[in-house]
Amino acid sequence: MTQQPITSLLVANRGEIAVRIFRTARDLGLATVAVHSDPDADALHVRAADAAVRLPGAAPADTYLRGDLVIKAALAAGADAVHPGYGFLSENADFARQVQDSGLTWIGPPPEAIEAMASKTRAKELMRAAGVPLLDPVDPATATPAELPLLLKAAAGGGGRGMRVVRDLDALKEALHAASAEAASAFGDGEVFAEPYVERGRHVEVQILADAHGTVWALGTRDCSLQRRHQKVIEEAPAPGLPATLRESLHAAAVAAARAVSYRGAGTVEFLVTADGRPYFLEMNTRLQVEHPVTEAVFGLDLVALQLRVAEGGALPPAPPEPSGHAVEARLYAEDPAQDWRPQTGVLHTLDIPGTVRVDTGFTDGDTVGIHYDPMLAKVVAHAPTRAEAVRALAHALAGARIHGLTTNRALLVGSLRHPEFRAAQLDTGFYERHLAALTGTTPDAGTAALAAALAAALADAAPAPDAPLAARLGGWRNLRSQPQTRRYTAAGAEYEVQYHPVDHPGVRVLSAARHLVTLEVDGIRRMFHVKRNSNSTEVYVDSPLGAHTLTPVPRFPDPQDRTEPGSLLAPMPGTVVRVAEGLAPGSPVTAGQPLLWLEAMKMEHRILAPASGTLTALHAVTGQQVEYGALLAVVQEEPQS
Repeated sequence: MTQQPITSLLVANRGEIAVRIFRTARDLGLATVAVHSDPDADALHVRAADAAVRLPGAAPADTYLRGDLVIKAALAAGADAVHPGYGFLSENADFARQVQDSGLTWIGPPPEAIEAMASKTRAKELMRAAGVPLLDPVDPATATPAELPLLLKAAAGGGGRGMRVVRDLDALKEALHAASAEAASAFGDGEVFAEPYVERGRHVEVQILADAHGTVWALGTRDCSLQRRHQKVIEEAPAPGLPATLRESLHAAAVAAARAVSYRGAGTVEFLVTADGRPYFLEMNTRLQVEHPVTEAVFGLDLVALQLRVAEGGALPPAPPEPSGHAVEARLYAEDPAQDWRPQTGVLHTLDIPGTVRVDTGFTDGDTVGIHYDPMLAKVVAHAPTRAEAVRALAHALAGARIHGLTTNRALLVGSLRHPEFRAAQLDTGFYERHLAALTGTTPDAGTAALAAALAAALADAAPAPDAPLAARLGGWRNLRSQPQTRRYTAAGAEYEVQYHPVDHPGVRVLSAARHLVTLEVDGIRRMFHVKRNSNSTEVYVDSPLGAHTLTPVPRFPDPQDRTEPGSLLAPMPGTVVRVAEGLAPGSPVTAGQPLLWLEAMKMEHRILAPASGTLTALHAVTGQQVEYGALLAVVQEEPQS
């Protein structure tokens, strides 16, 4: 196979994966081209590229899913190759074919291989020939209670979009509708299918890499069992605790699948492994995976560089390098796990993760996280000689991170990595169903930690600025007031009041206090509190070994707040109203928990439920309407208690 060398690469994607691909392209001496929607005009992936082309619009369907516009952008910018990243058009065989027909090099498998693996029937035939047990599909139209629970899955794409678990046949119709709508929004294809849902199984996958000369590598296994909403949260390589025979059979099945479709490039074959060690084929992802860095760390490879080499017609060595050590990756999301994983939007003031870990991100300080795309902020990866060391290093780096401006899942990640089950490699997809409440609940010393953070914030606020006049810097500490100063803050829904003298606190020694760093000694233990206040924000951010706290100063004379009418339903996030319950109108009777509206934000649908049984007295939401956080959507008047 003869292929022209690549000189300029367009990445048909955004965010973290685009930045990561550009990094390798830059190292290889390639020119780089980004595409961007209007909300992404100043995004990091745009700033990281040599050139960028606008895709007019905001929604994925109008921008990153428009293959015709992406190809037009590549030709206009002089690119000679297109890398799709993951998601969006990465597994769209028609797009791959159109790229090639336009004279561009496609950084991915042949379109025929994408089509073969996109066909669930064909993919299952290949796995059956390889001797791997299969989960037979279930026809939703004839499903019986004996076949429950069911897992609904999008026929196109991955990443957990378009997936629903159904445990009640009465909920099947609505779940099918929601899964189809979500899949159509994310991938441009609303087809879904159903299969049995295996409780407490492990999600294990095999990374493959193949060239056009007959070489296929099986680059070990990964475990991706810790998931929320069927999206992976923590991944690791190799998958711990697999018997050698099972590991070898998974490798053989993955290689057989690749050979059966003349595969080229990077791909992943995914399996569900039951508690008794039986593997079931799930699907083959014909693209680079989000979690590919753990495989890169263990094998010492750059998978993107190898993708480019294969696309140019280059040959892989007969065998891959020997693996070394263990790697663990955590996905840092702008979301609130305690509030049904609610995505967060706004300005990311600070993103600083210390240590020797790898951080792949699409954001820098001051960037805005919007409503249109996945809320992942970064992937953080630790590699060490042993699993225990890698897990410990990753937990320590995340615990010491400074992330200001948005609620994130950072505390959940740290708690998960330090959980006894995870440390013991007792892994299955039901981990968060069992432990989410405990991992997101308050700890006995949470109030004490928040109070210490509030004290540090007050001391930092009272400290003179470094450029203040000398008299102010001296007088602030020597002319002590006779009465203590009082400050109040709110944090995580609770209010904290601290009283302090600049240098004298009962039970606490103030070792130093400056605008950004306060050192306290409490009960003989010295701790440093890093304090940051942004000029365009009222919040104060305090980071210390006791945890991260976002504090809001309470005004001494607060302004009266407008009160919302009882029963008001407010938008929990900015988004688009994609549906209103059929027949819903002012005067309609509703029951507690009944879905009234559906909002789409960050490629996920979120239901707005009736808070109580009663009557809908107002409906302000309209399908297609863009709403801001806190917008009044509807009002339910609760029926009087008998």
